[in-house]
Amino acid sequence: MAGDDITAAPTGSALTGNAPISSPSTRSASGRHIDSDNPLRIGIVGTGGIARVHAENVRRLEGRARIVGACDIEPDRVTEFQSAWDVPVGTTSLEELLDTVELDIVHLCSPPGLHKEQAIAALRRGIHVLSEKPPALSLAELDEIAQAERAGGAQFATVSQHRFGSRALWLRDRVADGALGRVLTAVCNTLWYRPDSYFDLPWRGNWQIEGGGPTMGHGIHQMDTMLSVLGSWSQVVAVAARQARPVATEDLTHAIVSLENGAVASVVNSLLSPRETSYLRFDFEFATVELEHLYGYSDASWKITAAPGCEDRVAAAWRLGPHGNGSGHAAQFAAILDAVETGRPLPVTITDARSTLELIAGIYASAFTGTRISAGEIDAASPFYRSMEGSGAPWSTAAAGAELSA
Repeated sequence: MAGDDITAAPTGSALTGNAPISSPSTRSASGRHIDSDNPLRIGIVGTGGIARVHAENVRRLEGRARIVGACDIEPDRVTEFQSAWDVPVGTTSLEELLDTVELDIVHLCSPPGLHKEQAIAALRRGIHVLSEKPPALSLAELDEIAQAERAGGAQFATVSQHRFGSRALWLRDRVADGALGRVLTAVCNTLWYRPDSYFDLPWRGNWQIEGGGPTMGHGIHQMDTMLSVLGSWSQVVAVAARQARPVATEDLTHAIVSLENGAVASVVNSLLSPRETSYLRFDFEFATVELEHLYGYSDASWKITAAPGCEDRVAAAWRLGPHGNGSGHAAQFAAILDAVETGRPLPVTITDARSTLELIAGIYASAFTGTRISAGEIDAASPFYRSMEGSGAPWSTAAAGAELSA
């Protein structure tokens, strides 16, 4: 597809009917036909490291999607991205990108503090949005995005790539069919390591731009995967600490989460752990299912252990599909393309993402107030609705008190 055709295209989204780019004969009744001759048109917002991950995984989609434009406030960086990934249009302004390039979806690869305004700008034009985590800095911001989604007719989805590996799909199926029995308890650990130098970038470790520490920006991946398996949470009690890193946010949280299905999960989010691992464990009546990896998993990352006397039924369940595909952005991108073709909601929806973001807000609220937090409790009257910092981290309060007494 020629670059001239892209830049001359009228603003709008083929996915919402504003500017069809395929003939009626090639479109399905409920969605849009996508292939190498009629790819999904993607715009990349922010061309740093995570944008390269998006570009690499778009290339794995066998021509069903193409990056047709990119923007970044750094001209040299967007030019380099264009050259590396054969992107015909580059701008230093999101508005210019949206106004001059016909896009079906934009991928937000920018710092979290920019997501809300960027998402709303695209949604108002009827252009779908796929946002990196966290999708917003607060529940209030995510609710603003949801309002723009309803008004604009396009959809907002969040990158949650660990939901889409085969064994994660398999486990959700086994929870649904009860093959492993009732889930009793779970472990959800994000034990990562980030040195002081990691926080040299001014938006890291900053409540106003990053939104939080490892609970918000790192553990969100495993907690989201846990909730996708176990379902809704009901209560959380937590502690948070700033143990070592030169940040305004936490660098460690521990939480106990009660699920609506009766299971209880322990959750640790850390940036202080030299032996890095991402670990999920689900203890069912008939088996323990474990996943250990770092930033992505394959089938080999999963392990199942049968309870005594349950070996045959567990072995039979383990042989069931799906299997064979690891986690990663490409798996979610493919699921998004399939949703577009069939007219289904784009995964992962705002409703799904909000449950995870609400749990994170609940962890901060419990840790900073010393109380147990219930799902639904953080509403517009709560300081934690508009900021994960809420009423203030204990260490920042202590520092302010020391300054006043000095």
